[in-house]
Amino acid sequence: MADTVLTIDARGEACPIPVVRTLKALGALAGPGSVETLVDNEIAVANLTRMGEGKGCAVASERLGEKEWRVTVTTSVALGVSDAEAESATCEVPGVPAAVSAPRCVVVAITSECMGTGDDVLGKKLMGSFVYSLTQLDELPASVLLYNGGAHLSCEGSPALEDLRGLAAAGVEVLTCGTCLDHYGIADTLAVGEVTNMYVIAQRLTGASLVVRP
Repeated sequence: MADTVLTIDARGEACPIPVVRTLKALGALAGPGSVETLVDNEIAVANLTRMGEGKGCAVASERLGEKEWRVTVTTSVALGVSDAEAESATCEVPGVPAAVSAPRCVVVAITSECMGTGDDVLGKKLMGSFVYSLTQLDELPASVLLYNGGAHLSCEGSPALEDLRGLAAAGVEVLTCGTCLDHYGIADTLAVGEVTNMYVIAQRLTGASLVVRP
């Protein structure tokens, strides 16, 4: 019997809906099979690829037109929804050394270029100092999440860029919201870490033992 192939048309759907729908479809497979998801932007392709590889699946993408891609996620085993739920309840970050993610799972959520309110020039200096200070901690965070205005920090020209690169080199997961990058028109200037979606951000925040919001 041929493996099951499910097709999802997620064109026109915003992050993280394509990822969520594909993940649910993978959970619905009773055994080996594939989920083919149609999307209309490269951010969705990257997010689907990351999700599929994180699940141990084979992932292939094909550009069908100017604004159309097909991402095929193939699994050789049944992936129940309970497996996905169990993964989201933990904070084990693929590729992050155990020394980084243990004994606590600290997630830093940065939502602005500025730290605090009052004077933006001062706020930017404080944020730069904060990111640098993260690199000096004995216990590094498992993840640094950058969304809304915080997305600027992981892009070219950011004064915090080298420190974020240092964190990434030390095994810290640096994730920037793809929707935010698109909104500010800076997707092409991302210089450290990876693009992510709101589903993954929600996973990291709800799975953390401590969330730090400077």
